[in-house]
Amino acid sequence: MTSQALIRPAWTPATIALMVLGFIVYWPLGLAMIAYILWGDRLEVFRRDVGRATDSVAATFRRSGARMPFAAERTGNVAFDDWREAELKRLDEERAKLHRMSADFEAYARELRRAKDQEEFDRFMTSRKRKGDVVDAEFVDVR
Repeated sequence: MTSQALIRPAWTPATIALMVLGFIVYWPLGLAMIAYILWGDRLEVFRRDVGRATDSVAATFRRSGARMPFAAERTGNVAFDDWREAELKRLDEERAKLHRMSADFEAYARELRRAKDQEEFDRFMTSRKRKGDVVDAEFVDVR
């Protein structure tokens, strides 16, 4: 991942500015921004779960032979209909594979962000310890 999103579910200057602007313009927008900051990382999981649920409903409709709205009806040409069903099944499997790959990549990117954050935190703590040795000595209780 070469770039990082400007607006992500975290307490960044951009999200705080948008929250304040939201409260100025219309207070529910500010509340929505707070909700996004606090729970925005769960939105991707929610979207993926909804996608899985709707995919399984669509597959159930196809297996049952029930008529789905906007679904192509049988043409009467058995060979073509069989080929089309096989191709649609292949495409569904390919889409499921892409969903799995996307979820794997999201987990990988999340782990990279966590590792980067951990590295930055460790660097901060190391530099703080180097600077803080003198400061910590001032607060030592010498009774």
